[in-house]
Amino acid sequence: MGLNFVIEYHQAVTKKDIPQLPPEWKRKIKQAIENKLASYPEIFGKPLRQSLRGYRKLRVGDYRVIFRIEGKKVKIFVIRHRSAVYRTVENRK
Repeated sequence: MGLNFVIEYHQAVTKKDIPQLPPEWKRKIKQAIENKLASYPEIFGKPLRQSLRGYRKLRVGDYRVIFRIEGKKVKIFVIRHRSAVYRTVENRK
């Protein structure tokens, strides 16, 4: 299996982002985080550029998970629809 990274969520993700997701997408996104980011975040996460350098994104349908790898931790900053995710991440860095 993978390297087993620890998943850590920004407090705004647990208070705002996750409760707003439709139930079927909560399940899909949770499964993608557990299966992909917990084992191989550097393979599944595409690096972001310019002002978001150092961050990565995981695409799950029309939703994006923005995260950063910090040693053995994967810190998730935003889970939002693709139309709003990049405006939101600027406020949570």
